[in-house]
Amino acid sequence: MIYKFKSKATADLIMLGPNGDQLLRLIGREPAPKGIIEPQTMFGAIADLQQAVASEEARREQAGDATPQADKVGLRQRVWPMVEMMKRAQAAGEPIVWGV
Repeated sequence: MIYKFKSKATADLIMLGPNGDQLLRLIGREPAPKGIIEPQTMFGAIADLQQAVASEEARREQAGDATPQADKVGLRQRVWPMVEMMKRAQAAGEPIVWGV
């Protein structure tokens, strides 16, 4: 499955299924073919994503792998577009939807 996240405040964001599923789980949502993220919940969702990134980076540092490998995309790079989308959508008071 491919996720196409849309908001009137931003351009569309497309994610492959496994990455979209992971992102939704990180913000406390079950992956679904259709959904909505309301502006009032975006602040918490952004905080959840930032916490997940910090946790992943701390685990990597403890494992002695402080620098990500060039051929691997870390969580920070995967969630950054959604964090930016949420910030803009929240500022405009617009929801983010997918599958509609």
